[in-house]
Amino acid sequence: MKKNSTKGFFFKSYEAPFETPFEKLFKIFKELITHTSGDFDEAIDWLRQLDVEYKLTDSNYTIDDFIEDLKKKGYIKEEVDGSGNSGTKITAKTERAIRQQALDQIFGNLKQSKTGSHNTKSSGKGDEQTGEFREYRFGDGLDNISITESLRNAQINNGLEEFKLTENDLIVEESKFKAQMSTVLMIDISHSMILYGEDRITPAKKVAMALAELITTRYPKDTIDILVFGNDAWSIKIKDLPYLQVGPYHTNTVAGLQLAMDMLRRKRNTNKQIFMITDGKPSCVREKNGDYYMNSNGLDPYITEQCYNQAAQARKLHIPITTFMIANDPYLQQFVNHFTEANQGKAFYTGLKGLGEMIFEDFETNRKKKIN
Repeated sequence: MKKNSTKGFFFKSYEAPFETPFEKLFKIFKELITHTSGDFDEAIDWLRQLDVEYKLTDSNYTIDDFIEDLKKKGYIKEEVDGSGNSGTKITAKTERAIRQQALDQIFGNLKQSKTGSHNTKSSGKGDEQTGEFREYRFGDGLDNISITESLRNAQINNGLEEFKLTENDLIVEESKFKAQMSTVLMIDISHSMILYGEDRITPAKKVAMALAELITTRYPKDTIDILVFGNDAWSIKIKDLPYLQVGPYHTNTVAGLQLAMDMLRRKRNTNKQIFMITDGKPSCVREKNGDYYMNSNGLDPYITEQCYNQAAQARKLHIPITTFMIANDPYLQQFVNHFTEANQGKAFYTGLKGLGEMIFEDFETNRKKKIN
C-alpha cells in the first residue's frame, strides 16, 4: 500500500548565492571605480579603508591578492604616460564589466527578448509576423500569404469536390515593422553637478552606461550617441563614460542641443530622440564671434529664448526631447515647462533615486511608437 505524500511549501532561512572572495570584492571595486572616475589607486585606497571597517578580507585572501587576480584576469594593466610615469589603469574588460553592473543595478528586472523586436503600431508589409490574418490585397507579397489559411478558406468557399483556389480565397498574415531608434543622451557636467554636498554626476554616468549597454546588447540595430555639455558641448565614446568628470563649467544647453541635432541629422533611422539629464538652469551661450555670454543669476531671457528656439527646431525635425531635471526649484520648473511646450516633448522632475528606471521606461515607450 502506497503512502499518501503531501505537497506544500517548505520555508527556510535565506541563503545568499555562493561567491568567491574575488567576486565579492570585484562588485565593490566596480562601484568604487565608477565613483573615482576610473582612478584605480583611489579606488583601491577606498577599498582598503572599507576592508578595515567591515573586514572584507582575511589572511587567506587579502586586498593584495585581489589586485594580483585583477591583473591575471585582465581587468587592470600597467601603463606609462608621456612623461614616463607608470601607473595602473583599468582595461576595456573592466569598462564592459562596469557597464554591465550598471545595467543590472538599474534595469535588473528586464526580461530577455528577441533582439530587435521593437514593434510600431503600423501594420502592413512589415518584417515580423503578428499572428493576425486578413484578406489578400493588391500589392501584398506572396511570402506573406498563409498557405494553410488560404487552403482552408478555399475549401469553405468552393467545397472539396470542385476544389479551386482563387484570389478571393487568399489570406495574408499581418506583419509589423520593427522600429529602430537613434538616441542621443545629453549629460550636464557643469560644476553644479557636484555642489551642495550631492554627487549627481555618478548616477548620471551609471544611467548612461546602463542605457549604452542595453542598446548595444539588446537592440544592436539601434544607435546611441552620448554628449556632455558645460561651457561647450562635445561627444564622448561609450568607453569613456567611467572616466567622466565634472568641470568648472557653466551650462550651455544650447550647444548641447545643437550638437545632438547634428548627430541625429546623420542617422537614417526614422525614430530619433534626445534625452537630457541636467540639474541646473542654462547659464551660458557662445556668440558668433566665439565669445561666451554667461549669467548664473536667475533665468536670463537672452539665454532661455535661444533654448526655446532649439526646442522648436528639434520639433520641426520630429525629434522629441525628454528632459530629466534633477532639481525642484519652481523657477527652473517654469523654464522646463516652456522648453517642453516648445518641443512638444516630455519632462520629468526627479531626484537621483529612480532616475534610471524612469529613463528606461521612457526609452521603451518611445521605441514602441513611430515618431513622425
